[in-house]
Amino acid sequence: MTNAIGILIVDDEKDFATGLARLLGRQYPDEHIMAVLSGPEAIAALENDVFGLMLTDLNMPSMDGVELLRRAREMHPDMSVVMLTAYGTVETAVDALKIGAYDFLTKPVEPKDLFQVVERGLERSRLLGENARLQELLAKQIGPNEFVGESSAIRRLKDGVAAVAESEYTVLIRGESGTGKELVARTIHQLSGRSRKPLLTVNCPAIPDQLLESELFGHVKGAFTGADRDHKGIFVSADGGTLLLDEIGDISPGIQTKLLRALQEGEIRPVGSSKTVPVDVRILASTNQPLEEKIKDGSFREDLYYRLNVLNLNVPALRDRNDDIAILARHFLTISCEEMKVNPKAMAPDAVAYLTTKNWPGNVRELQNFIRRLAVFSSSESLELVHLRLVEGLEGLPGDESQGLTPYKDAKEKVVDDFTRTYVEELLSGTRGNVSKAARQSGLSRVALQKILKRLDVNAGSFK
Repeated sequence: MTNAIGILIVDDEKDFATGLARLLGRQYPDEHIMAVLSGPEAIAALENDVFGLMLTDLNMPSMDGVELLRRAREMHPDMSVVMLTAYGTVETAVDALKIGAYDFLTKPVEPKDLFQVVERGLERSRLLGENARLQELLAKQIGPNEFVGESSAIRRLKDGVAAVAESEYTVLIRGESGTGKELVARTIHQLSGRSRKPLLTVNCPAIPDQLLESELFGHVKGAFTGADRDHKGIFVSADGGTLLLDEIGDISPGIQTKLLRALQEGEIRPVGSSKTVPVDVRILASTNQPLEEKIKDGSFREDLYYRLNVLNLNVPALRDRNDDIAILARHFLTISCEEMKVNPKAMAPDAVAYLTTKNWPGNVRELQNFIRRLAVFSSSESLELVHLRLVEGLEGLPGDESQGLTPYKDAKEKVVDDFTRTYVEELLSGTRGNVSKAARQSGLSRVALQKILKRLDVNAGSFK
């Protein structure tokens, strides 16, 4: 038995407690097992040691099992607690399940039933502990620059990454361009048991087809014109580590066939060689293409698809995590200022709000590049909506040759009015001119929205 996590036995009958400890000790020789005779002793033990499973009697003087259960769960919420009870108090034990006990056993305890319950309880504690460890490691490994956001979509992605990280299965990472598929692959590798070995990436569409085979599998000297020395290839270079096949949907049918053989056999054959080379590589693959459609039109092998799609993760588009745009924008602004070695810049609320209304077809990458341009071209330490519009180039600011640019206040008012007009028109379009519904959706009062419509000369009736 590995990953010992400890078993605590609590019963005021000394012979029963020590007998149970001996029985479990023979069954689980690698586990740390402790027997105590009261609730207060159990609390002291829990303060000084870590246990994954506690078996406690229900009826004990000074502190009964239910009270001990409450106290123990406050101290160690993930610990599995099994109640031990006589037949006459089974109903009370069932009530204990409702407040957090994992299971209960009736006395006298049958060894077979005991071992089954203990095994399940230990496994539960191990899984909870491993999940907590992965989540902690995920937070440490990815650092402050990665997986920024609090939306449900990004939380699901984090959970998915943690779940697949320590397996050896192939993972297909799907998502639009700019969503962060390579970041996901890097994080999976960092959290895996292969993290001390290299993570190598092949950008499949960037390498001409006639060179991709050599890049993947290597070649021997003289295999083709210009092959003046042996080349071991990226599969061999990544041995013991992880290989990311980026944009796998773009590889040719010929390379697909050879890649399938490498995945099936765990070995590769360099170009021009008659010998195979065993390799130990975990494969991650990414794509922004609908592989199922490519299978139908015959441009992607179905058997390769199933080899790659053992586990899969979908990286959400930015439009599916719109709540994260404000967080990402401020985060990228901080990073950009640090990269430029300038004083931190702040972004006005109306500027942030404007970013959330924009379409970002390039996803997170496009947003980050926009914020970088904003940081470079805006000297002010307080970035207003007018700065965004200037960088974006959507609106030229009016002025004449003698006076130059319009005064800042006037220019800002014009940009704000343009933004407000666009916002309320989209709002009314979505509500079909229903002002009351539009007010509720926007968070404005009906009177405030009507004043805006009047000031901008927008007719709600034209949207019905």
